[in-house]
Amino acid sequence: MMQSAGRKFLYGDAALAKIPSPRLEIKRVPCLKDNYGWILRCPKTGTIGLVDTPEAGPLLRELKANYDGRVDFILNTHHHWDHTGGNKEIKAATHCKIIGPGRDGQIDGLDKAIEGGDEFKFGDLTVKVYDLPGHTRGHVGYHFPEANAFFCGDTLFVLGCGRMFEGTKGQFWSTLQKIRGLPKDTVVFCAHEYSQSNAKFARYVDPTNECLKTASDVITEMRGRGEATVPSMLADELLCNPFLRVDDEAIQERAAELTNTQAHDLNRRPRKGMEPAKYAIPDAEPRVRQKPKPRGDGTRLENPRLIKGAD
Repeated sequence: MMQSAGRKFLYGDAALAKIPSPRLEIKRVPCLKDNYGWILRCPKTGTIGLVDTPEAGPLLRELKANYDGRVDFILNTHHHWDHTGGNKEIKAATHCKIIGPGRDGQIDGLDKAIEGGDEFKFGDLTVKVYDLPGHTRGHVGYHFPEANAFFCGDTLFVLGCGRMFEGTKGQFWSTLQKIRGLPKDTVVFCAHEYSQSNAKFARYVDPTNECLKTASDVITEMRGRGEATVPSMLADELLCNPFLRVDDEAIQERAAELTNTQAHDLNRRPRKGMEPAKYAIPDAEPRVRQKPKPRGDGTRLENPRLIKGAD
């Protein structure tokens, strides 16, 4: 059993404060219902970038208010509409360049295609590209090693992970192992505020984990105050996130005699009180994620073709 006595779990602004100053400035921008877009600025060169564009409005307003309306690059993690929905409008307004995975073939306005193993400069900072197949086939992550920052899109969440729309179970497990190999002091930036529901499921599959219980309590308190819980620390995820621990003895015992990929298959977070078994990923053909049709009042509907609660 893990012990949490004396350990302080860092989420949201507390984790963001662990980014070495003045290497990289990062601003969280809430978008849509539960998405986050990220504004990056290199203090040394003034280079400004966005990681994913769930929608244009909030990002353009923040850019106008605090960044002279300027942005140099958009870094897309994958092609889903709630990560690229603002690409065209922001590019038209700012003439920025869009960087993203060429393998997806569906990034709006893509100027530079990248893949795992590539490196490029963001101001004076090196960016290393990681292939993260699973949620989509072409999903990538952006690692800023000098700033201890990793932007993982919908691959890993606080105490959870993304749904497998296009990849395979083996690919997703391999992807999660890549993330486990990053330095433990890495600050992990995901794209959705799912922490509270993830925590409930994590405690279902890992009920004896005292670290997880403490982390869950911290998250519940933060969300009760309306605070964001993203980003998080990789060190905390390694202790508490069941998707990074499916080969751990406690998780294996909970999942009986399943293999790593089967345990990953079992450990789907429930939404709205549904039992975990109903969230197991079937062996089926990949699904194409469709953009929901808007309501008349501008809010978005769940697409009935998708798995309920999909990321």
